[in-house]
Amino acid sequence: MPRYLTEKDIADFRAELCRVATERFARFGYEGVTMRQLAEALGCSPKTPYRYFKDKADILATVRAQAFARFADALEAAAKDGTGAFDRTRRVGDAYLRFAFEQPHAYRIMFEIDQPMDGHPALVQAAKRARGFITRQAEDMAAEGLIDVDPELFGWSLWAATHGVVMLAQMGMLEHGPDYKAISHFHGALMLKGAAAQKTKGSKGRKTK
Repeated sequence: MPRYLTEKDIADFRAELCRVATERFARFGYEGVTMRQLAEALGCSPKTPYRYFKDKADILATVRAQAFARFADALEAAAKDGTGAFDRTRRVGDAYLRFAFEQPHAYRIMFEIDQPMDGHPALVQAAKRARGFITRQAEDMAAEGLIDVDPELFGWSLWAATHGVVMLAQMGMLEHGPDYKAISHFHGALMLKGAAAQKTKGSKGRKTK
């Protein structure tokens, strides 16, 4: 007689499947993972994963949505602890780096696997939420008069630079170079210096036209 599965049994299996899938997708890419391999890693029959997910694409979309949600949670928590736009930007940047290196598999499936997001609302929403936190800090700094450049371009540029540092570090390319945190902070300081709102002599916060 088949064993009755409780809601906890179902949730536990889905969670374990997602954990294994995240690690496998990060290591081998989307094409390098099969449903059979996932089933073997979980010690179940090849058909079992299909009871919980439609197919491999559904599993990938689910684990990516979960990763983006955790990422957004980390950035949001960091922003809440900040005092002022500059401090929030620094804290969010540190939280970004911390997440990338504490959860490298999640980070890789978020940004390195090229699979469509359309058709999976949870993934679209989670990715949009994370992206908003990354670039919103630049808008806050512009509003406080700390930078005098296009905040959207500044935010995306800062994100691109941070991602580049993460990729170099995760690929071992910084092994004989400076610490990745030092590089990220140095580049951020250069960007802020170049984008800083200029002040005329004797003025207090008034921008030069």
